Amino acid sequence: MTLSKQRLGQARVLVVGDVMLDRYWYGAVDRISPEAPVPVVRVTREEERNGGAANVAYNVVTLGAQATLLTVVGDDEASHKLEALVAHTGIQTHFGRDPQLKTTVKLRVIGRQQQLLRMDFENTPQSEVLASQTATFTELLPDHHAVLFSDYGKGGLAHVTDMIGRARQASKPILIDPKGSDYSRYQGATVITPNRAELQQVIGAWSDEATLQAKVHTMREQLGLQAVLLTRSEEGMTLFDAQGQVSVSAQAREVFDVTGAGDTVIATMAALVAAGMTLRDALPLANRAGGLVVGKFGTATVSYEELFA
Repeated sequence: MTLSKQRLGQARVLVVGDVMLDRYWYGAVDRISPEAPVPVVRVTREEERNGGAANVAYNVVTLGAQATLLTVVGDDEASHKLEALVAHTGIQTHFGRDPQLKTTVKLRVIGRQQQLLRMDFENTPQSEVLASQTATFTELLPDHHAVLFSDYGKGGLAHVTDMIGRARQASKPILIDPKGSDYSRYQGATVITPNRAELQQVIGAWSDEATLQAKVHTMREQLGLQAVLLTRSEEGMTLFDAQGQVSVSAQAREVFDVTGAGDTVIATMAALVAAGMTLRDALPLANRAGGLVVGKFGTATVSYEELFA
């Protein structure tokens, strides 16, 4: 099923969640340190990219839809860097600033084409800043066709239950990339998109497809979700809904880097649903987008032309 570029261009997605700055330091590895058995990386190049919910919103706009990003950041160098990066993308931003907060930075050190080390810098936002975000959320809601919550467990979605309630009242589709072992906070969402490891934390292990189906449908009914989209890396993905389930097989020809693949999948689903597609129709396209993005390095995106080629 194709979708005109114009129709997609009118679709507006409200992305709410934890943003981060993805930093990459590239270098040459020529020797092992005399101080400890670790490689010495002589850094030759630095790169910065949108991370977390900012990468999700970037995926929405790269695809050709419109995105608004609502988040909480610190008042630090990383937050200003991130704001400058996002400013170039055409994403509309609403950054709540909390001077007590350290904007999340993920620093990856790359040598010989592989990741040698990742360092995370972060802390958790104050509830006052988050509460003010709920008011902004309510104001922004009517102008959007879908809401996407990108939960990285950094504290930016402390009020997610309240926001879901408001989005439901406004009859907006709600897509959630979940985190943690308690999914009760996502009650009433349209679809959640866990990967295998994330889902296992919540429903426990499964020995076969029948057990998986039974467990997922029980969870879906308990939480009042329309659907659960399970991303299964090399096994593709499965959508569980009231009609049963539908699976699509993985499309990646060459897996180069899985960083951010989940961001691309949910961003594509949200953009297509915002443009009026059903979850089932959007599924093979989101799967294709995920397959394209794992062939690229780092947090990457997919364009309309690539998706509908």
